[in-house]
Amino acid sequence: MTAYDDLMAFTRETTALGQIAGRLGWDQETMMPKGAAPQRGEEMAAIEGVLHGRRTDPRVGDWLAAIDTSTIGDVGKAQVRHIQRSFDRASKVPADLAATIARVTSTAQGTWAAAREDDDVAAFAPTFEEVINLKRQEGEALAAGGDVYDAMLADYEPGTTAADLEAMFGALRPELTALRAAIRDADAPAPLEGTFDTGKQMKLTRHLAKTFGYDMSHGRVDKAVHPFSSGSGLDVRITTRTNEADPFNCFYSTIHEVGHACYEQGIDRNYLLTPLGNGVSMGVHESQSRIYENQMGRSRAFTSWLYTEMRETFGDFGIPDAEAFYGAVNRVNDGYIRTEADEVQYNLHVLLRFDLERALMAGDLQVGDLEAAWNDRFEADFGYKVDKASNGVLQDVHWPVGLFGYFPTYSLGNVYAGCLNEAMREAIPELDEQLAQGDTARATGWLQNNVQKHGGLYEPREVIEKASGRAPDPQPLINYLKTKFSDIYKL
Repeated sequence: MTAYDDLMAFTRETTALGQIAGRLGWDQETMMPKGAAPQRGEEMAAIEGVLHGRRTDPRVGDWLAAIDTSTIGDVGKAQVRHIQRSFDRASKVPADLAATIARVTSTAQGTWAAAREDDDVAAFAPTFEEVINLKRQEGEALAAGGDVYDAMLADYEPGTTAADLEAMFGALRPELTALRAAIRDADAPAPLEGTFDTGKQMKLTRHLAKTFGYDMSHGRVDKAVHPFSSGSGLDVRITTRTNEADPFNCFYSTIHEVGHACYEQGIDRNYLLTPLGNGVSMGVHESQSRIYENQMGRSRAFTSWLYTEMRETFGDFGIPDAEAFYGAVNRVNDGYIRTEADEVQYNLHVLLRFDLERALMAGDLQVGDLEAAWNDRFEADFGYKVDKASNGVLQDVHWPVGLFGYFPTYSLGNVYAGCLNEAMREAIPELDEQLAQGDTARATGWLQNNVQKHGGLYEPREVIEKASGRAPDPQPLINYLKTKFSDIYKL
């Protein structure tokens, strides 16, 4: 056995334990009895302690030092790159802090869910202050004197800084604001109205998951407060949610999470339970979920097929034809919820969170002032007031569980998706004809071959550059949105 072989055998075991920890998280959101939350917090802390110990094991450092990278090929070099990055990061964070964060964020999830249900910010504030304090400590340890927020971003999008994102978002914001203003002055398509049985929604949503290539023999679809995807390789699970008045919430949450799940299912099986066996970054991950959900799922072609499926499921639901249905799916609505936002306004939701969480981590914004800051920024950006906390500062699970630096990857993913969509449509000129038949195989196959199968083999921007033939920039996304919504709203 070489040092590389020893390192990879050890890493596979660590990765397997990490998957077990992820399954505990999935269970907490779907099946776990509410009363089990305190015990689950202890369980999560215990397994995080084991994982942290393995990630910082001195043998990992010894093996890394002993490897001659000239002898292990490109795949081996990529494995070592990821393991070295993980080892360096984990070694900076004290074991007791890592375990405490795992315990606190696990129990915080339940506290947040109850506060959200009651629209009670004050009930969650003490717990949230604890989460913020712990994450600042972690960020300071990781930054080692550098920028705390940049250190957090590196967990989700290695190689990207807040300054990079500011520049990209700065190019997006005026274009989106102008488009939004023009749309608000135009005649809107008729909305979807009525009551849609939740059991029928779940039946159709599972059909949609399979339509987009989700392999149900290695996955499942359940309901949760906040839709998510978890797992990798041979066990990749998704959740969705239902609302009797809004089946689009269910269907497009599902398609979004299927994009994430198909990425994980599409990775080269040779990388199973290794650092290359996961999506390379959250930005690239979001590129898959957003291109599935939006560029494909909300296209005129695909919605014409979905219109027929909905009529077969729900009967006549008041929308006269496929074109009117396309307008209803893509209607730009006033709303509070990021996950329900239309394509034009979605990034404005993300930018709000990006700015607020940077301020929280920098200590420029305190938890006691967060709700007011959120509400003020929302009114300034969207033109109307937040009506209740569950529609405002309490709506997302990310901050309660300590995922600071995650939100901006949603908009980054949109930018990546714009670049990929441009290249995919050039490669598959007949794509719309296929989508109109409910056939996504060529499109999802192109994404699997050009993005998904590589897993963590390349750096994030490198993946997008190789697939799209261009350095990532916001212009393809801007062009796509302007063309699409100018058509729908006759601008």
